[in-house]
Amino acid sequence: MHAWRDILRLSAEYLVQKGVPDAQVAAELLVARLLKCGRGFLSPHLDETPDPKYVEAMRRGIARLAAGEPVQYVLGEWDFRSLTLKCDRRALIPRPETEELVTRVLAFAKKYAVPRPFVVDVGTGSGCIILSLAKEMSDGIFLGLDISADAVSLAQENAARCGLAERVKFAVADGLDEFDEPETVDILVSNPPYIATADCSALDPRIRDWEPMNALDGGPAGLDFYERLIGDALNVLKPGGGVFFEIGDGQGESLRKLFFDAGFNDIRVEKDYAGHDRYASAVLSSGNAMSQEGQP
Repeated sequence: MHAWRDILRLSAEYLVQKGVPDAQVAAELLVARLLKCGRGFLSPHLDETPDPKYVEAMRRGIARLAAGEPVQYVLGEWDFRSLTLKCDRRALIPRPETEELVTRVLAFAKKYAVPRPFVVDVGTGSGCIILSLAKEMSDGIFLGLDISADAVSLAQENAARCGLAERVKFAVADGLDEFDEPETVDILVSNPPYIATADCSALDPRIRDWEPMNALDGGPAGLDFYERLIGDALNVLKPGGGVFFEIGDGQGESLRKLFFDAGFNDIRVEKDYAGHDRYASAVLSSGNAMSQEGQP
């Protein structure tokens, strides 16, 4: 029988042969999941000889990785900010870039300083954004919307898992179509589909073949959902309310123009740590007047 140290080595070597990225890390994550410990706490266990049932579970996980399945789906959970969320094919995998989107919303909410702000997350997926906001904001009304009933189901499971089911509500909805009353929302946040249709086929197979395409394909230029959501935001946002988007690389100027043409103020396009366009935000002014400061 092999010790965990040997199993890890053999697993990583096999995954390298199969072209799995970060093979060593992926193998360590599988072992950590089986041992119910953090990846950084594996050392004390490496010379232990595992029960055969754990070896078989490891083999199943390695086979799934070798077949191209993302490690997050194989593990069945993934960390996002302070939360550990259930993660499966019903929704996109939560990513570090999106954690920074939450940071920007939190900063705005603190400055906005409205009692119990109404925060709406459109295209909520796993619920990672809206659940993190509810976890980290002292008060508020939190709603996550998604056109996919499967995604909403996953988000609701994550809300229960994180002890936030009473604070965060979810609904199946096509964008903001269900909002009948104007000026009801304080903060609108979304990580919508933003990949141009023609580029979807060239995505990494671990994304293209596993994650839901309706959460990736943003239309011919990748801008379809932004155009729609910005128009809807004019109706549902309160004066002074903010819109926050995650965007694709190279889409910054397009988002700046969309916001400007709609009459938003304080338009910002910010980059991620890799230097790529990643976040766009704007504020709805009273009377929806354009400001010189927000001009492209």
